[in-house]
Amino acid sequence: MMRRLLPRPALSISLFLLWAALSNAASFASLLLGALLALLLPFIVSPFWPDALHIQRPALALRFAARIGWDILLANWAVARRVVGPVAALHPAFIEVPLDLRDPFAATVLGSVVSLTPGTVSIDVDRERWVLQVHALDAPDPQALIREIKQRYETPIREIFAC
Repeated sequence: MMRRLLPRPALSISLFLLWAALSNAASFASLLLGALLALLLPFIVSPFWPDALHIQRPALALRFAARIGWDILLANWAVARRVVGPVAALHPAFIEVPLDLRDPFAATVLGSVVSLTPGTVSIDVDRERWVLQVHALDAPDPQALIREIKQRYETPIREIFAC
């Protein structure tokens, strides 16, 4: 019964909180409109969303989120140093990371994590060849970057979602 009323409860809560934060008005009418949108939008978009995987190891997911936050800080610092340095010292590269993941949602999470980390942007998840295409601002050793993405991000995602 609850799933019929709220097909994606986390999305509804997130939408309502986002609406409340961005609307800059705490009036009853504004909050009511936010609640209405938070209830209706998941119904509208649900046919387009695949079922998400369920987190099998929540403690690992929390440690992984902390690792991503730390990596974002470190990567920001590294990118800032490289950008103010000589441009000729950069080694931009397009690389293809072969994936062990076979779930589209998990592969998308990996692509998002790679894009969140400054200095790398995921371009595509090729589901025919199961390859993550990435552009790196500075990749003097593309194979080392591939190993890092696989070990640091893909392996924990596989464990978190048990896929």
